[in-house]
Order: sequence, then structure tokens, then C-alpha cells
Amino acid sequence: MFKEKKILAVITARGGSKGVHRKNIKLAGGKPLIAWMINAAKKSKYIDRLILSSDDSEIISVAQNLGCDAPFVRPLELAQSKSSVSDVIIHALNKLQGFDYVMLLQPTSPLTITEDIDGCVDFCINSKAYSVVSVTEPQKNPYWTFTMGDDNNLAPVFEQKYFNMQRQELPSVYTPTGAIYIAQSKWFLKNKSFYSELTKGYFIPKERSLDIDSELDFKVFETIIS
Repeated sequence: MFKEKKILAVITARGGSKGVHRKNIKLAGGKPLIAWMINAAKKSKYIDRLILSSDDSEIISVAQNLGCDAPFVRPLELAQSKSSVSDVIIHALNKLQGFDYVMLLQPTSPLTITEDIDGCVDFCINSKAYSVVSVTEPQKNPYWTFTMGDDNNLAPVFEQKYFNMQRQELPSVYTPTGAIYIAQSKWFLKNKSFYSELTKGYFIPKERSLDIDSELDFKVFETIIS
């Protein structure tokens, strides 16, 4: 609890995965991938209840053995590749009522630390934000990007003038890390998304913003933690 506000944290992990087979419980640094986020969240000063939302019995068992509650099995219609994460969070809020804020924590961001989680909570509640999303700086600034036609001709996505600027002169841009999302529960049920024109960003440095979605990402993670 933070400032008398009850916080529900939901770790989402479905059984199917297109990029990497069974990636949520694939060993990463000697532990199931999901263990890294669970361990960080369990140390939070502010989370009142940490749960897993999954359709998969093996993932549920792994999470429970790591000390993460799994109070329900996610319906199969919410565990498809095209299923909306917003619907998954709405399902959790309807199952577990009485929380002022809901937080989504994704296990594919294993470099997330407890300070990131609690910092996001602190910022959201103290700034009276409806929702907050963790963001970082992208590897490449999108102001230096093109589209390419059938004739391979390059057309700038933005104005040509940006290609004459130094990197430091370009507008600052941010991209979601995919790790942490938090919103007022009643607002989320109405908005049905963490994103709106009212959403604020909480900055996390690039060195903690790895999002694992491929075998290469796993190798990068192993290299970092070794």
C-alpha cells in the first residue's frame, strides 16, 4: 500500500509463444525467465497483492513455487496470440476487486529491479496520474528513419532537415520498455487501456530495459548477467 492506496500487480504469462517456445519458463541466468520479475516484485514496498495471470498449468506451478499467487486460470479466449492484454487486466480486476491501482508487470523484462517498480508507483500516485508507462530511449532515433518504395528509393519518415542534424540536436524521443504499466483501476476499466492522452512516462535507463522476444535476446541477457 502507498498513501492508503491498495495496489494489485499482475504478471502475465500465457503458454503459447511465437518468438521463443515456452519462453516464460525457459531458463535465463539459471532461473526460469518469469522468476526475475517475480523476485523483483516480491520485494516491493508498495504492492499489496502479486498474482500471475496464465492459462498454462506448468507456468502456474513454476510461479507458485516462486511464491507468486495464481488465484485463477486465465480463460483460453484471453490466451491467444491476438488476445488483448487490456482484456487480461480487466479479467483480473473483475476477479479481484477492491484495489485502487492495477499494475501490469511483464516477465520478458528480466532486468527490471524493485526500485523501478516502486518508483513507478510513487510517481503515478504522487503525480495523480491516471496511468504511467515505463519508457526508455530507443537504440536509434526515429527522426533518422525512412520508408522504402518498390524501386528501393528512400523517403524520410520525417523532414529531410533532421538528417543534417547531429544526434544531440534531434528531438528527444521515448519508447515503452514493455516492463511496467500502472493505472487507476476505475479509470482503466473505463478506458480499457494503459494508454491515453493522459498517460505519463516513467524513465528507466537502457541498461535495464531489455525486452526478451527472441533467442538472440536470451543470449544478450545471459551475457549481461554473466
